[in-house]
Amino acid sequence: MPSPVQVRCCDASGCRSAGSQGLRTALEGARESAGLDPSQLTIKPVGCLRQCGSGPLVACDRPGRTRLFGGLSPELAGALITDALAADGEGDAAPTTASDPLAAHRIDLDGPFFALQRPVVLEGCGQVNPESIDDAIAFGTYAQLQRVLQELTPEQVRDEVRRSGLRGRGGAGYPTGLKWDTVALQPPGPRYVVCNADEGDPGAFMDRSVLESDPHRLIEGMAIAAYAVGAERGFVYVRAEYPLAIERLRLALQQARSRHLLGNHIHGTTFNLRLEVRVGAGAYVCGEETALLLSIQGQRGMPQPRPPFPAQSGLWGAPTLINNVETFTAVPAILRQGGDWYAAMGTEHSKGTKVFALSGAVVNTGLVEVPMGTPLRTVVEVIGGGVPDGSPIKAVQTGGPSGGCIPAERLDTPVDYESLVALGSMMGSGGMVVMGESTSMPEVARHFMGFSVNESCGKCIPCRAGTVQLAQLLDRFVERRATPEDMERLDALCQMVKVTSLCGLGQSAPNPVLSTLRWFRHEYEAACREPALCGTPGEVR
Repeated sequence: MPSPVQVRCCDASGCRSAGSQGLRTALEGARESAGLDPSQLTIKPVGCLRQCGSGPLVACDRPGRTRLFGGLSPELAGALITDALAADGEGDAAPTTASDPLAAHRIDLDGPFFALQRPVVLEGCGQVNPESIDDAIAFGTYAQLQRVLQELTPEQVRDEVRRSGLRGRGGAGYPTGLKWDTVALQPPGPRYVVCNADEGDPGAFMDRSVLESDPHRLIEGMAIAAYAVGAERGFVYVRAEYPLAIERLRLALQQARSRHLLGNHIHGTTFNLRLEVRVGAGAYVCGEETALLLSIQGQRGMPQPRPPFPAQSGLWGAPTLINNVETFTAVPAILRQGGDWYAAMGTEHSKGTKVFALSGAVVNTGLVEVPMGTPLRTVVEVIGGGVPDGSPIKAVQTGGPSGGCIPAERLDTPVDYESLVALGSMMGSGGMVVMGESTSMPEVARHFMGFSVNESCGKCIPCRAGTVQLAQLLDRFVERRATPEDMERLDALCQMVKVTSLCGLGQSAPNPVLSTLRWFRHEYEAACREPALCGTPGEVR
């Protein structure tokens, strides 16, 4: 039986790059040197502890008390063991003394970064050992799958999801319950369930963190969804750049099969389910659902015209349910607490919580899960701590290459689907990049346009050729050799690419340009030889 006193070591890829594996080895050595064994003090590898920029992270737990430390070196292992074993109240005075070797490394769990979050999707991240199904089950994973199979009909499950108001967290925000109904109500025949884990936005690492931290929770959510729509086979499509996530997901699937949580007659019912991992080659366009489905089938991932939509005709022509990691992972909590509980969070049209990967010019980088409708300012200035040197924030970029840059004067905007679109950006999968005053907005636009150029599949001319021409025009602005005519061409070309491209990649590629033209037009004007002819600041042509 594990000890109630434990040290949780972050073992996600971000903390690994900061040295967490060496720290864990040192902790095990310090425990042995202290004459202790695992029954007296457990050293537990866990997933993401969320404040990623402070890694490696370690949490010291004992009944009634948890402390979190960051930026640790192996030399502090002995002090961490001592802290974990300290009796309640012993050494717990605040503020900590300068002689305490851990004083500078202690992270306030009552501070805004953690206090203002509402973990739903992330509730198991940093708590469970991602490589132990026993630990996951002890945390409550798979309990809702059992209850659903034994007590609820597929229609009742879909009704609970509809009542929750959950919308797809991959970026489009399509109502999840409606999508599930569409698949379930197709004519009899095979059906498939697919998890889109092809997270490719620069600055986004939400799905990767969930896969690395709590893979059994994702499997449970997919199994519940498969039961609700009548699917007996499914796939998790993961990009090859996530080796640790792939390794842990495959292990979790193997463990779930060994416990008969996947396979035939799950929990003694007639429900059968096979889940497999498919590894993509890292093509950003395969995040688009029709391209993703072709890739799973062994073909080149290129978007296809719609309709028919995948819910009607997807994998091998069969109805296919596609949701992303965050959407599926929210499902067990919704079934446990009820759809009304989830719908009580957020706004009228954007229910529940959203996970963001907060990065860029901000003090507290990491994973943030907040109720929908939380103001951007709360996320980046209060939770994120603002720009490290204390200077003002210039802009926040949301939605990756498909999103836009939101100026500082609009930071009081609530984070929801409609509000971000109104500002020329979008929710996207959840990347949120903070920019300081020194950031050049034409350079930002050029950076994201270069990404779109490289990731275009080339199938349609507007995206294949239009993004290249946009990148060349942006070169002129960044190099300060643009003309007033270039300003007109830039805006017109953005509109053409946006309206005529086949898929979401091309349709959204101009967004970073259009949003920076809208809010930071003066920076483009400054690059023109005759800036007075380029329009007035804030005008969008």
